[in-house]
Amino acid sequence: MTSFVAAHILSCIIAVPFLGIAAMALVRDEQWVRRTALIATLVTFGLSLILWSQFDAQRAGMQFVERVEWMPTFNIQFAVGVDGISILMVLLTTLLCPLCVLSSWTAITTRVRAFMMLILLVEGAMIVVFTALDLFLFFMMWEVTMIPMYFMILLWGGPGRVAAGLKFVLYSLTGSLLLLVAILGLHLEGGRTFDIVALATQTYSPDVQMWIFAMFFLAFAIKLPMVPFHTWLPDAHSEAPTAGSVLLAGVLLKMGGYGFLRFCLPILPDACVTVAPFILWASVLAIVYGGYMALAQSDLKKLVAYSSVSHMGFVTLGIFAFNNQGIQGAVLQMFNHGITTGALFLAIGQLYDRTHSRSIGDYGGLHKPMPRFVALLCFFSVAGFGLPGTANFIGEFLVLIGTSQRSFVLVLLAMSGIVLAAAYMLWMLQRVALGQPTNPAILRLPDVSRRELITLLPLAVAVLFVGLYPGPLMETMDASVTNLVEQLTSLRPETVAHE
Repeated sequence: MTSFVAAHILSCIIAVPFLGIAAMALVRDEQWVRRTALIATLVTFGLSLILWSQFDAQRAGMQFVERVEWMPTFNIQFAVGVDGISILMVLLTTLLCPLCVLSSWTAITTRVRAFMMLILLVEGAMIVVFTALDLFLFFMMWEVTMIPMYFMILLWGGPGRVAAGLKFVLYSLTGSLLLLVAILGLHLEGGRTFDIVALATQTYSPDVQMWIFAMFFLAFAIKLPMVPFHTWLPDAHSEAPTAGSVLLAGVLLKMGGYGFLRFCLPILPDACVTVAPFILWASVLAIVYGGYMALAQSDLKKLVAYSSVSHMGFVTLGIFAFNNQGIQGAVLQMFNHGITTGALFLAIGQLYDRTHSRSIGDYGGLHKPMPRFVALLCFFSVAGFGLPGTANFIGEFLVLIGTSQRSFVLVLLAMSGIVLAAAYMLWMLQRVALGQPTNPAILRLPDVSRRELITLLPLAVAVLFVGLYPGPLMETMDASVTNLVEQLTSLRPETVAHE
């Protein structure tokens, strides 16, 4: 069995969440349903760490590749593999899912089995999305991720869950249809294959690249989300249960950035270069707009949701800088955003479980009854605006260095977004944690329990580890990012020219 796992470790990582779903179907006791989900997610995380330890960071291509004929008539395979970029997204996914299970341990009291199954379904589908080497497989799992998120919002969400769920589905379906058109276009123009590696070796005319890129761009921009395709995100976050918000912000948004890196840059370089100035300015708009909107929020979840719009602007800014520093910063930003924003949503969920309120005005003086909670909330909040020594600082710093090779004006505008992030996070902390409580009942709130502490501490360790010692993550992605940039510059040398 050990040799089989070693030879097929990626398939095992994908299989464990689905095996966990099957095991939960056989368990009757709700407590054991929770334990089964936790065991499945922890095993998946452990296997992903083994995968990372065996990954050869010096190689740029796909590793641990497994291919099985699935539908030979249509040249469709079950094909998976990882490179230095996708393996970090797998690690992020497998890290957050056990914490989502722990956060739902007492918060979810109805349909517990169904909720835990949905968490595992999202995890399994997301891992396939980040490892798929076949476009059909990628699209199928892209669609699957939408289903559990919709039901999480609809069945366990807040008072406006129906409207928020419907808005999420309509936006997601629109993006999926555009993605399908782009995939079919690549299939027809690239030799009628769905193999992502083979498609990247083909040459496409500028006109073909532009219309396929347009479809990809709209699909990924909705998922990321870029302004003005972001309006579904605040509603979905504010109505989703805690685990749903963590999965949505921590993992699902990264599908958009990953799509740009996996499909647009290596397969459609001419189109990317042509539209890069527009996307760079749109990214800066998202950074500033998201910051201003977060500053105006009175709902804790909506504040963090709009901060995600701003942080994802740094991702696209780094990707379309077309250089090593920018793309490495973008990948780090995706990983770091998943950690810090996931932690903030977990903390807000713990607070909501006690008060059933997300309004900033309902709090104040939390440092007295909940000192441990406030310490963690402060830590993740300052990490959110990129305090040096925390994870977000490294990603944003690299993105700004990469962007400076394109335009210094863009750097200055993006830095204003960091100032706004400091403003809305510190303003939120001042009103929630300091001062006098607006309600005497606040003084009787219990501090974080041992389970809640276990939920947040791994993310605090990760924030410090990446912030103080980002070397392992950067070494993991370096060869893959360098290879991607070399592909771009060999085809279009002007991609690294100063504007």
